[in-house]
Amino acid sequence: MTNPKQHAPTMLYFARDLPNICSLAGLMCAVLGVYYAILGIFPLAIIAILWAVLFDWADGIIARQIKGRTDHHRAIGGQLDSLIDIVSFGVFPAIFLLSYGKFSPWFLPGAFLIVAASAIRLSYFNVFGLIGDKAYMGLALDNNMIIFAFVFLFEGFINHAVFSIIIYALFMVLLVFNLAPVRTPKFAGKWFYVLVAYTLVLTVIYCFL
Repeated sequence: MTNPKQHAPTMLYFARDLPNICSLAGLMCAVLGVYYAILGIFPLAIIAILWAVLFDWADGIIARQIKGRTDHHRAIGGQLDSLIDIVSFGVFPAIFLLSYGKFSPWFLPGAFLIVAASAIRLSYFNVFGLIGDKAYMGLALDNNMIIFAFVFLFEGFINHAVFSIIIYALFMVLLVFNLAPVRTPKFAGKWFYVLVAYTLVLTVIYCFL
């Protein structure tokens, strides 16, 4: 009897899928963000993660526009998107917090909680998905980066030690909302163009910083 798995497409076959290419572009941005965060070049790190958010939104839009995608394409794309999200919105903010806190051991619990909360949230979403078509359970992880990028604009006006405590507290508050049993809206449609404008404006601002 023939094993159907023997006729499964190769992994690189799915890597050529346009939405997955978009997802991988977001992963590249996240890796750059981690790199610049470790180096302490925080404005570039934030620019990189904002573009990771943009690609994260774009891959779903592209996937919905392409006709003829199979169940395998959708399944692989969903898994890839989730795995990239843990890097972009879990590992990146954890490393950013550690680096900004000069890798003090006091920041390790916060870094762990960020990654743990991200893993729990993504696992929950993978099982239960959206509530209806337009709502999440808890705050979506990409919103953390959108909020954080705005807050970090004020970094130059506050003492480094004080601001490190502020962003520590901010991430802890955000992870509570990420896991909270409350409905939050799924931003889609015209909101994508708002995100594009937001990303471009903050990219210019952070380039000057």
